[in-house]
Amino acid sequence: MAPRVLVSDKLSETAVQIFRDRGVEVDYLPDLGKDKDKLLEVIGQYDGLAIRSATKVTEKMLAAAANLKVIGRAGIGVDNVDIPAASKKGVIVMNTPFGNSVTTAEHAIAMMFAVARQLPEASTSTHDGKWEKNRFMGVELFNKTLGVIGAGNIGGIVCDRALGLHMKVVAYDPFLSEERAKAMGVTKVELDELLARADFITLHVPLTDKTRNILSAANIAKTRKGVRIINCARGGLVDEAALADALKSGHVAGAAFDVFEVEPATESPLFHLPNVVVTPHLGAATTEAQENVALQVAEQMSDYLLTGAVQNALNMPSVTAEEAAVMGPWIKLAAHLGAFAGQLTDEPIRAINVLYDGTVSDMNLAALNCAAIAGIMKVTNPDVNLVSAPVIAKERGVQIATTRQDKGGVFDGYMKLTVVTDKRERSIAGTVFSDGKPRFIQIKGINIDAEIGEHMLYTTNEDVPGIIGTLGTILGDAGVNIANFTLGRSKVGADAIAILCLDEAIPDAVVQNLKATGKFQQVRPLSFDVG
Repeated sequence: MAPRVLVSDKLSETAVQIFRDRGVEVDYLPDLGKDKDKLLEVIGQYDGLAIRSATKVTEKMLAAAANLKVIGRAGIGVDNVDIPAASKKGVIVMNTPFGNSVTTAEHAIAMMFAVARQLPEASTSTHDGKWEKNRFMGVELFNKTLGVIGAGNIGGIVCDRALGLHMKVVAYDPFLSEERAKAMGVTKVELDELLARADFITLHVPLTDKTRNILSAANIAKTRKGVRIINCARGGLVDEAALADALKSGHVAGAAFDVFEVEPATESPLFHLPNVVVTPHLGAATTEAQENVALQVAEQMSDYLLTGAVQNALNMPSVTAEEAAVMGPWIKLAAHLGAFAGQLTDEPIRAINVLYDGTVSDMNLAALNCAAIAGIMKVTNPDVNLVSAPVIAKERGVQIATTRQDKGGVFDGYMKLTVVTDKRERSIAGTVFSDGKPRFIQIKGINIDAEIGEHMLYTTNEDVPGIIGTLGTILGDAGVNIANFTLGRSKVGADAIAILCLDEAIPDAVVQNLKATGKFQQVRPLSFDVG
């Protein structure tokens, strides 16, 4: 029986025809995504669901999707899909991460032109029969400094286009290496320097806990007077109220926003201010981009349903069906090793080295590498998946090295991940026990045996008495329960580590209390996706 796909949002006829030409039955019902009750009623009939942004894939809907195997999102954003629920259900979630990059970058450049020359206001004035040449005095982009926050895929295209306009480009991106910046023709700077130097600032980062309000009131105050700010990335990156105040005071000369903290945006502190250009999240809204992502998602879903091939999956690696059964626990381990290293690394990464020993060295190492790299990158970019992570690492000049060996020893197989920066090397090793559960077995060259949980705490200290008591007392007083406690040391009186599994996320106040004791070199709360 041929697999059956429901298209519940608007896709091009060409994309729908791809399903049919490949032998997949398809029902094209582009308004069904807006009818939650009807979708819930029929979703159990389908093997695949192709969507854009209108359809909301909730845990309730997934529970009714008895036969669903794959969800394909035509576009990069998957905020409308409950990915943890889909993973638990065994449903693959795919997106199309690179189909609209050029379109979004071009929109940012267009918005920069618009705010530099006050084009929307001038257009409205002229339509009203006015001829206010002296009112709309703009500025040139030529020879101005553009500050790019986030120099990944889209940000990199913006840098290229700005250089073509003969702008000077400075970029802030914790994962951008000096070598990659030089190859791009941009100057790598820290955020404060970018704020102080830039005539225009454009943002191209995902919305995470670290990037939320990256342009806060305090950071906006650090910008040079007369700066113009463009945001075509994500709402919430800029404090809109603080920016409105800066615009009213004249410190900021203009702003251009395509995204807002609350969408659809029916009101905002930025609305109706002079020299503020606003658009309704049009970054990916071109005919070419919409067609590209639609065709790509149809191809990807057809490949999976007919052959088992997986591309651009956000919740599983690109592996064959035969490999998946054996590699599943090792893929989880690789992701956990990456997540550990990523959460402890604050400076740009120059290289990622992965060593495979024993049984795991005969597996699909490309997929394992992707899982490890994605684990690192997801810490700062949750949109990264197992396919796009190596591409992003390459764009940022990160060198990836893989070593196979079969020396044997205590474990039948293990992985060791080493992250190299300008300041240090950080390594962590792990294995998979016979019960299929990943474990950490070495950190900083210190042997341990640590279970991996959703909420963990990692500390380093000198090997002195009282560490266990301090950890237990402070966590206990805060009502944080310790599920598992693992210690290790290099030798008596030397470096020591502790890694704890906790029943809940550790409050920041507790972390600060531990640091205040002066007994620890590092106190790092960690989180892992153990679903």
